[in-house]
Amino acid sequence: MEISGKVAVVTGSGSGIGRGIALSLARRGASVVVADIDEDGGRATMDEIVDGTGVAAFARTDVTRTEDLAAMLALAAGTFGGVDILVNNAGVVCGEPLWPRTDPAVLAAQVSVNLTAVIVGTRLAIEPLHARGGGVVVNTASIGALLPLEEEPGYSATKAGVVMFTRACAGLAASHGVRVNAVLPGLVDTPLLAKSGDGTREADWAGVARQFMPMLTPDDVADVVVELIEDDTAAGAYRVVGELPDFVAAML
Repeated sequence: MEISGKVAVVTGSGSGIGRGIALSLARRGASVVVADIDEDGGRATMDEIVDGTGVAAFARTDVTRTEDLAAMLALAAGTFGGVDILVNNAGVVCGEPLWPRTDPAVLAAQVSVNLTAVIVGTRLAIEPLHARGGGVVVNTASIGALLPLEEEPGYSATKAGVVMFTRACAGLAASHGVRVNAVLPGLVDTPLLAKSGDGTREADWAGVARQFMPMLTPDDVADVVVELIEDDTAAGAYRVVGELPDFVAAML
């Protein structure tokens, strides 16, 4: 798919990976709906796009609410005429106290944000994408889907679910002209990682991972998202972002 002239919706784009993806798509000529529960962060992303002569709108979106996801897509239709690209990017870690002492309510919220919202968001987008002659969904998973995080098993489980959901949607390319794919980043320098411990600092597991995994930037992830959007042969595919150490790759 040629990105220029298309309409993209990116969840969790108020910061981090989502902001990087939104900015990258805008630079390539897409009109972008910045969707985030963080209104200040979302509007900052929107302003950065507009200041760079791009086109953007903001939708305050709690991805755990079906009505918010529907409103986000409706805003894209009402403002820009439809939607061609959906990036289900919003995600959370539980943080401390780590497993198995994690608060059950926090675990439930993590499943809702990381997995349920991806499934429901994709479902809501199928008809609007099909109506435009087809489109692309890219889901942000994680290397944690393949390499278990023992202190954040809920994160690994939800991201593994995103990968399997993505693979199971491969048939939509033939039936609806909708290609669903996923990216699996490793460690990315984002506010989420910086607050993965007690909410003010990095978790110990992240510090250990830094010793053997390269630190990625949001732009690294955005580049692979762009590749998946532009590659018309990619459907039900998932791609690891960045190079992994040999011993890590051997575990996958």
